[in-house]
Amino acid sequence: MDFRIADTFTDSLARLTGDEQKAAKTTAFDLQLNPANPGMQFHRVDGSRDKNFWSVRVNSDIRLIVHRTAGSLLLCYVDHHDKAYAWAERRKLETHPKTGAAQFVEIRETVKEVIIPSYVVAEESTAVKPPLFASKTNEELLGYGVPEEWLDDVRQVNEESLLVLAERLPGEAAEALLELATGGKPRTAEPVPAASSPFEHPDAQRRFRLLTNVDDLKRALEFPWEKWTIFLHPEQRELVERDYSGPARVAGSAGTGKTVVALHRAVQLARRNPDARVLLVTFSDTLAFALRTKLRRLIGNEPRLAERIDVYSSEMLGLRLYRSQIGPVKLAPAEDVRNLIQAAATAVPGHKFHLRFLLTEWEQVVDAWDLSTWEAYRDVARLGRKTRLPEAQRALLWSIFERVRAGLTERGLKTLASVFSRLTAHTLETKRPPFDFAVVDEAQDITVSQLRFFAALGGGRANALFFAGDLGQRIFQQPFSWKSLGVDVRGRSRTLRINYRTSHQIREQADRLLGAEMVDVDGNRETRHDTISVFNGPPAEIQILPSESREASAVGEWLTRQISKGVLPHEIGVIVRSPAEVSRAEMAVKSAKLSGKILDEHLETTGGQVAISTMHLAKGLEFRAVAVMACDDDVVPLQQRIQSAGEGSDLQEIYDTERQLLYVACTRARDELLVTCVDPASEFLDDLRG
Repeated sequence: MDFRIADTFTDSLARLTGDEQKAAKTTAFDLQLNPANPGMQFHRVDGSRDKNFWSVRVNSDIRLIVHRTAGSLLLCYVDHHDKAYAWAERRKLETHPKTGAAQFVEIRETVKEVIIPSYVVAEESTAVKPPLFASKTNEELLGYGVPEEWLDDVRQVNEESLLVLAERLPGEAAEALLELATGGKPRTAEPVPAASSPFEHPDAQRRFRLLTNVDDLKRALEFPWEKWTIFLHPEQRELVERDYSGPARVAGSAGTGKTVVALHRAVQLARRNPDARVLLVTFSDTLAFALRTKLRRLIGNEPRLAERIDVYSSEMLGLRLYRSQIGPVKLAPAEDVRNLIQAAATAVPGHKFHLRFLLTEWEQVVDAWDLSTWEAYRDVARLGRKTRLPEAQRALLWSIFERVRAGLTERGLKTLASVFSRLTAHTLETKRPPFDFAVVDEAQDITVSQLRFFAALGGGRANALFFAGDLGQRIFQQPFSWKSLGVDVRGRSRTLRINYRTSHQIREQADRLLGAEMVDVDGNRETRHDTISVFNGPPAEIQILPSESREASAVGEWLTRQISKGVLPHEIGVIVRSPAEVSRAEMAVKSAKLSGKILDEHLETTGGQVAISTMHLAKGLEFRAVAVMACDDDVVPLQQRIQSAGEGSDLQEIYDTERQLLYVACTRARDELLVTCVDPASEFLDDLRG
């Protein structure tokens, strides 16, 4: 007998208390081990039109809903007795007449009316919006997976009611309608052969998972909030499984599942190549830990497969490879580099360069490109550096940076850029790459030296390099040409458009911080205007307060409300621009009588406490509720960075990355977002308001 689990089951399980979840899991395990166990108390849900729905007793009140046939058992839903029965009575499991996919369909007769939440209706507009799909034929709508009994409702839906109706439709139908409404062209899945199981259709595989053993079930039940690491969208699956003739990249705005694609791509490469070693690398130690956790969920019962996938942060990757292949290495602390630059600037007479300019020139040009000779510095294209430097000034600057390089050598120190540069040379010399395939997450912030290393590692081989990233979340690196370094993703770059993590309202507000389209140096375009979210939620709340103490109190009250709604402390993030504002976040958490944990690059978990983070460290994380604090006029954008533009840095680049930093912070939220500041407010908040 086939044993499956539906994503609706993991959703409902997450809403139970801890003890209720334990009891429900025990019953689920018992069902898998012996579905015919006479000790199991099955009761048919008589009120359901689908006569294959049964309830299974968990305890005196909790009931587990299953769909049982002669050849299969499907875990569908779990809740308190009356709610569990009501769920089954309103639904049926059927095979779509056109696509052939198995899907849960909400029975139209059980829905009295589609109620639009008050926060969806525009206050200033009372005019009735025209229907969006009145001209669509039955055949077209069925081709998108719309159930037959919902065709009339779909034709009557307008802008205000679309998302509300979409929540009642199967995922493929909802996404197609949302894409149509935003001017896109939805994907139409090929019908499965008549002899195939409806569960084998790509649209069905995203919501129903076949479990072959207890370990599969354990992983599926252990992390219900993270179900998207298990259930892949068909477009994601296509990107994961396809062959690429050269380097490939998946893009998409925050919440579209790029990291999920990267994770599954690494697993897919390891499965298809039994003797290969696969590298999965991301920006920070915190994100690397999260990837390892997700990897265990996917392949925890396949230890030999897991042994061939290495997960590292970029810094740890460089240090481990250097030590294993070349020798001992010690990274130069940022303060040491700063002191060396300051000393060299003092020792070289006849210049008027300020320390801030020298630091950024070192970081963004000399060290980034690992320039070791005067000729290399003289001829380098200083992308992103708007100060024009005649050759005489470059020569003066090089006399400073030459001293800095000598000082690092004397102390036996290396920068991370020089570590990767040496690894690149070693890989090219030995022609023995340490990994057969590399998958790079958060690729928008990859450095020049790191990309050179990956180009050497890939060697132009098919499928060797796969990148996942979002130009809108680039907050660390100056833009540069990938193509010039041997990594050309043109023609092999795809953009994900469906946002699963962030509500429509929050995503729409956050997107106002960025342009509708972003273009990299090589001309690759990432569009955002056609991104769609699949669920509604309240809009972001923006508060401008008169003082820091009033701000802390307001955020504390908001935190208390989130807890009262059932949000757990570790599902809440409080985010600020920099370490200088962390104390304001601590004061807010304390005012709510909660415990907070300050995140750093090496922190693996908050231990059930509210996460307190800077915007940079929040990248890649997600929470049900997020408060972004201290968005004051002189904090976002950071006044120190604006002042540095006086040295000739690109002011527009500073504003762009500061906007992108706020975008990163806001899009960590799934359901609830609060943005606060002390008057005067950041100019960016006007964009959030619209």
